Amino acid sequence: MAENEKLKKSNLVYILVYIFVPIIAIVICYYIYAVAEVIGAAAVALIFGPLVFAALWWVILGKPLYSMRTKKMEKELDGAGFSRNHTFVADGCTVIVDQENGKLAILFRWNPFRYYVFPASRISKTWVNDGKTGTGIFAGSSRVSFLFLVDGIKIRVNTFISNRRWAMDHKYILEGISKADMMVEVLNDARGN
Repeated sequence: MAENEKLKKSNLVYILVYIFVPIIAIVICYYIYAVAEVIGAAAVALIFGPLVFAALWWVILGKPLYSMRTKKMEKELDGAGFSRNHTFVADGCTVIVDQENGKLAILFRWNPFRYYVFPASRISKTWVNDGKTGTGIFAGSSRVSFLFLVDGIKIRVNTFISNRRWAMDHKYILEGISKADMMVEVLNDARGN
C-alpha cells in the first residue's frame, strides 16, 4: 500500500456478498422446491439445506476469514521487515504497531482483503473511551475502547465489549481500560518516532 492511501473501513462488495449469497441460495432452493414438486429426502435437503448453509455462512465464515487474513497480514509484514512490537486483535479491527520505526498496520473486519500500513505520524489524536453511562451506583459500561484519528477518520478498537452493563470497578471494565491505556501509550510513542 502507498503510505498516503486513504483508509477504507469497509468493502461494499464484500458486505453485499456476505449478506446476499445465503439469501439467494435460500430463494433458489425454495423456488426449485415449489416448481419441481420435489418429495422425500430431496425436499428436506432443498428446505433445510440452505438454512444450514446460511447459518454456517453468517456465523462461521466471517470470523475465520478475518483470522486467516490477520495471520496472512502478519506474515507479509514480517517478510517486509515490519517490527511487530504490539498487536491488538479486536472484533472489528486488528492494529499492529512498529514502535521503533513509527509505523502502523491495520486490517478491518469488513474490509479483510486489504490492509493498510502507514506512518504513525498520520495519527492526529488518541484517546480512551470507558463507555461509562449512568451516575452513582447506576454507573456502568458495556464497552471499553481506544480510539484514534487517522486523516480525520475515527477508528475505534474495542478492548472489552459485552451485551450487559458492568459496574465501573468490575475487573472486566478495569482490564479493558488498562488495555486501552496501554495501546494509547503505544500509539503515542510510535507517533513520536
